[in-house]
Amino acid sequence: MCAAREGRWGRRQRALLCCVLVAAWEAAWGQLRYSVPEELPKGSFVGDVAKDLALELAALGNRGARVVSQGRTQYFALHANSGHLVTAERIDREQLCRLQEKCVLRCELIVEGEMKVYAIEVEITDINDNTPSFKKLEFEEKITEMTAPGTRFPLPKAHDPDIGVSSLQSYSLSGDEHFSLSVQTGADGEKRPELVLAKALDREEAAFHELLLRASDGGDPARTGTARIRVSVLDANDNAPAFSQAVYTVRVPEDVPVGSTLLSVTATDPDDGTNGDVQYSFPEISDKTFTIFHLEPKKGEIMLAKNLDFEDCSFYELEVQARDGGGLSDTAKVSISVTDVNDNAPEISVRSSLSEISEDALPGTVVALLHVQDRDSGANGEVRCSLGEGVPFRLERALDDYYSVVTARELDRERASEYNVTVRAADGGSPALRSGAVLALRVLDVNDNAPVFAEARYSARLPENNAEGALVLTVRAWDADWGQNARVRYRLREGRLRGAPLSSYVSVQAETGALYALRSFDYEEVREVELWVRAEDGGAPPLSSNVSVRLLIADENDNAPQVLYPPAAPPASSSGSGSWESGAWGWSGVELAPRSAEPGALVAKVVAVDADAGQNAWLSYELAKATEPGLFRVGLHSGEVRTARSPLARDAARHSLVVVVKDRGRPALSATATLTVVLAESVAELLSELGSAAAPAEPAGSLTRWLVLAVAAVSCLFLAFLLLLLALRLRRWRLSRLPPPPSAAGVLRGVPASHFVGIDGVRAFLRSYSHDVSLTADSRKSQLRCAGGSCCDTLPARPPPDEAAPLRGEDAAAHRASETDALTVSAATAAAFVTLPPRYGTFNIFAWFLFKF
Repeated sequence: MCAAREGRWGRRQRALLCCVLVAAWEAAWGQLRYSVPEELPKGSFVGDVAKDLALELAALGNRGARVVSQGRTQYFALHANSGHLVTAERIDREQLCRLQEKCVLRCELIVEGEMKVYAIEVEITDINDNTPSFKKLEFEEKITEMTAPGTRFPLPKAHDPDIGVSSLQSYSLSGDEHFSLSVQTGADGEKRPELVLAKALDREEAAFHELLLRASDGGDPARTGTARIRVSVLDANDNAPAFSQAVYTVRVPEDVPVGSTLLSVTATDPDDGTNGDVQYSFPEISDKTFTIFHLEPKKGEIMLAKNLDFEDCSFYELEVQARDGGGLSDTAKVSISVTDVNDNAPEISVRSSLSEISEDALPGTVVALLHVQDRDSGANGEVRCSLGEGVPFRLERALDDYYSVVTARELDRERASEYNVTVRAADGGSPALRSGAVLALRVLDVNDNAPVFAEARYSARLPENNAEGALVLTVRAWDADWGQNARVRYRLREGRLRGAPLSSYVSVQAETGALYALRSFDYEEVREVELWVRAEDGGAPPLSSNVSVRLLIADENDNAPQVLYPPAAPPASSSGSGSWESGAWGWSGVELAPRSAEPGALVAKVVAVDADAGQNAWLSYELAKATEPGLFRVGLHSGEVRTARSPLARDAARHSLVVVVKDRGRPALSATATLTVVLAESVAELLSELGSAAAPAEPAGSLTRWLVLAVAAVSCLFLAFLLLLLALRLRRWRLSRLPPPPSAAGVLRGVPASHFVGIDGVRAFLRSYSHDVSLTADSRKSQLRCAGGSCCDTLPARPPPDEAAPLRGEDAAAHRASETDALTVSAATAAAFVTLPPRYGTFNIFAWFLFKF
């Protein structure tokens, strides 16, 4: 925003068209002055800058001429093709220069190629674009019927932001013969309307009077604003409030705290009751002033509601009204002067600057144009500027508040490739406030510097199962050269990972150095990737440097625990008792626990592993389901299944335990292991229990098939045994019918007769082979017990003869051997069938008949 200049003389010039003529060119000050009316459209002509400054249009375009001004809003711009100064925004004079007779905006024309600056002042003239207005459209005035004619009552004032003839010029009153209007002009030229009682009031005749107050300006055509006044006639009120002073004056510094009491006004009323109660108020106050000051209606204290700013406004004049309960009032003026304090530091604005300079630049070359100002006044606004030490530059005053930064000597890039020139400014306050600005200047050189990475080594963590194309990290390299020599491009140095090119895993963006993952990584397969990134500048020949990049693949909880023991089993059906984890495998095993086990006895141990790492692989075990909940417990971290108490007689023999194995990932994954614990004292009892439990699971067709085969096999063996016995009997009978050979008696004389066994011997053998077949109604409990002494030596071994046995003896021995083999086969067959599961009671019956026979 161009700076607003306040003036107190002259009258505003009226303008109806787009622009006004150029005022003058002052060579001594190097300034241009123009005048334009407010509210011009954007792009309106202000003045011919190129002609007035004798600048060529080509030079303006090539040298980068531009218009700058103080503040955020730029109200003017330079048309490069024509050299004209035009408006860049619609200008509202009342907003920029409120209540000021002369409004001047300042801006500067900067020719960057020549590092020159020209000051421009534009006066904004007023037009009649505002209508007089009252703060309130309706007012109420209370007057007692005993008020004497000629009494004056202050009326609300109208406000017109225009100045000169376009401002407020007159008031008029209409509506009732009891009242007239009087306009008083103050020392400052402000018109103040007053209501004059022209005729005595009578409440019985009229309790209310309606009036209309008009305010008009001097424009052509004139603009008028109105306000309605309602006069209420009250009972007698003898005395009106009276202020102790007509004018109250106070001086406060601008840094006074908010909430402070600036002064107090006092008005007295000798009446009693409500007629003596005085209320204070601001009858006329602008919206801006109303937000700064607060008037306590009972005590008359004026307090600060918002921070003061001397640079914004240094003087306030307020009007305070005291009104009693009967409607009588009095007014007083309050003048508040704001004194300046050193609360604004100097402001340094860089209007134009070079970012690079050749090392062969001549001394005195302009590097930057600076604008320095301080909003404070007096000594607080005096600014002194200086440069930092050890730099080859100096300051020169260019124009008013402008300074030039120029080279003081020749530059040498081998000693310094760039400069950060610090400009310092300090005001004359006590204590002094300071500010600074830094000018960065690069010295140009040839391509003699390779790119340098910001870090000696880069590393990044990338979670596994990442999305393809995910950003991993960004490498940065800096080149001390300038222009094309400093343009850095990045590329990936080739390598291989797991037999595949490294470029198939990651890629680097050539311009930005951003490293992207081209595929999804699996921590269980690749845990670390080492690669090199090359940075190459744009010089001829190019220079380059390399940097190592290490990518650490971070583990995610993507693997559920795997149970090593008990062994794996197929997944449980979804129609079962419940699934512990969606898609998790179940595990099963059988363990033996004696019924005499003590509490804490180890029954089994669930062993599980997790392919993940860290807390994702930390496993915990818990017993999720048990046939007898209080009988077993599982170690939280060990997975050991132990007895929680001693087994009781009422406890079932077979128990099913479901153990859940969970990791500590988020979300946690789990697996289940199913253990079957049998309470038994021996393996035989364990097998018996498992066999009885497995029977219902066998298919009916398979059981029938095996039963038929077993019956057929037993029948065949039984018939074979009968035929063998019959053959032995016939052989024995035939041998007994033959006459013995002459030498037989001598040969068999020493052989015991018990060694020759026939059918009777076999029967004796069977009787001597003790057995006990117990059959019950429950085939599962059928038993066959054999005595230990009958397992051997039923047929004592024959001692070896002194000499070879004759053929008869050989036949007898062979006969006995065959009988013994047959008996052994029969006994083995019987034993085999007896050891079948107890549920096959039919086989026990067959075995019993076999031994009885």
